[in-house]
Amino acid sequence: MQSGLPLGGALGSGGSIADACSVPVALTIAGSDSGGGAGIQADLKTFQELGVYGTSALTAITAQNTLGVQGVLPVAAEQVGMQMDSVAADLPPDAVKTGMLFSGEVIETVAERAVRYGWKKLVVDPVITAKGGARLLREEALEALRRQLLPLALAVTPNVPEAELLAGFPIRSFADRERAAAAIHSLGSRFVILKGGHAEEDRDRAVDLVYDGSGFLRLESPRIATRHTHGTGCTFSAALAAELARGASVPEAAAAAKAFVQAAIEDGLGLGSGHGPTNHFAYKRRMARRESGEHV
Repeated sequence: MQSGLPLGGALGSGGSIADACSVPVALTIAGSDSGGGAGIQADLKTFQELGVYGTSALTAITAQNTLGVQGVLPVAAEQVGMQMDSVAADLPPDAVKTGMLFSGEVIETVAERAVRYGWKKLVVDPVITAKGGARLLREEALEALRRQLLPLALAVTPNVPEAELLAGFPIRSFADRERAAAAIHSLGSRFVILKGGHAEEDRDRAVDLVYDGSGFLRLESPRIATRHTHGTGCTFSAALAAELARGASVPEAAAAAKAFVQAAIEDGLGLGSGHGPTNHFAYKRRMARRESGEHV
C-alpha cells in the first residue's frame, strides 16, 4: 500500500514540488453541511487525516446542525459538472467518492464524467436521508442512482435503510442483509459494503458486510452507545476512498475505514444538542500513540 504523506509537511518543511506530487488525490462529490459533521466538510477532514489531498465538487448547500436539516439549496447539474471538469483537468483524482447528489440530473452528470475521465476507483455512498430523517435525494432520482451510477462503482456503501431502498425489500435479519447485498451487487457495483450500524439485531456488535459477488467478509466492532454519530456514513466512505487512493484493496480499505470511524465515535467530541459529530482527529492520534508503544 502506498504510504500517504502528511499534507502539512509535503511542502512546509523543505520538501520540493516533486515531493508533493507523490501525495494521493481524492475527489468528493457531495453536499455541504454547515454544521461540519457530515458532507464535504467531513470528507475533507477525513482525507486530510489519512494523508490524502482532498478536492471537491459541491452538489448542494444545506443549512443544518446537530438538530436537523433546516434547508437545502441544490447546485445546478451544469455547475457540478464544471467543478468536476476543473478538478479532473489539473488535479486528476486517484479515487472519487459521491455523497449527497440530490437529483437525477446531477447523478446523470456524475455518471457521464466518471466514464469520460475513467474513474475506476469510484465509491458511491447512496445518501438518501439525513440522520434526522430529512430527504437528501429526490424520489425520482433513486432509479437514476440504481441504473446509471451503481454500475460504474467499485464499491457502494449503504446502511440498512439505504440498502432496503436499493434492494427493494425490508431487512429484518442477518440473512436479509446478505440477500440485500447480493441484490445490490446485481446492479453492477463490484463490491457492496453493507454497514450494520442501523441493524438492531446485532445488539452489542456493529457488523459490516463486504460482498464481492462470490463471498462475504465480516467486519466487526463493538457497538458504542452514543448519540454523537452524525456523519459516520460520509466519514466511512471518505476513509474508504482515501485508502483506495493510497493503493489499498477494497477489503483492506474497508477494514481501515471501519477502524477510522470506530475511533471517531469512541473519542467523540460531545458537541451540539442533537446527533453530534464524530471526532475526525481521533484515528491519527490513536495510531501515533500505538506507534509510540502506548496502550490504546
